[in-house]
Amino acid sequence: MLDKLALFTIRNATPEDVPVLFELIKGLAEYEKLSHAVTGDAATLSEHLFGSQPYASAIIAEVEGQAVGYALFFYNYSTFLTQPGIYLEDLFVLPHYRGQGIGKSLISYVVQIAREQGCGRVEWTVLDWNEPAISFYRSLGAEVLPEWRICRLSGSTLLP
Repeated sequence: MLDKLALFTIRNATPEDVPVLFELIKGLAEYEKLSHAVTGDAATLSEHLFGSQPYASAIIAEVEGQAVGYALFFYNYSTFLTQPGIYLEDLFVLPHYRGQGIGKSLISYVVQIAREQGCGRVEWTVLDWNEPAISFYRSLGAEVLPEWRICRLSGSTLLP
């Protein structure tokens, strides 16, 4: 942690942020011991965030003009609530800047967007070994749902 609390800002990502955003994504993958799973690239990320059919949105946390964290999210839908929701795909703050409220502010920003858009919930996943993150999420009032499991089709399982 820094000797003093850093002043930070949260803002919507722009196309110019994509290179640093992709570096932060690789930082998250390294933290989660999943660097081998990063097979995408910054150009594709840019197209998916800012192209003709955006699939996701991102926000950036900055300290003195330097990106130190981000959140990437997209809309989903709850049939039970009959309301849209937001799925928080990534939340990451560089280790040196943790413990200063940046992660909480990133989530708060996403929650504000959800409220403005009439969403019924914001949800995300967390790795079961990541106790610091689980504790952080619980401190925000998040419910960790142990009875739910992620199911995934990817790569060759998506082919006919």
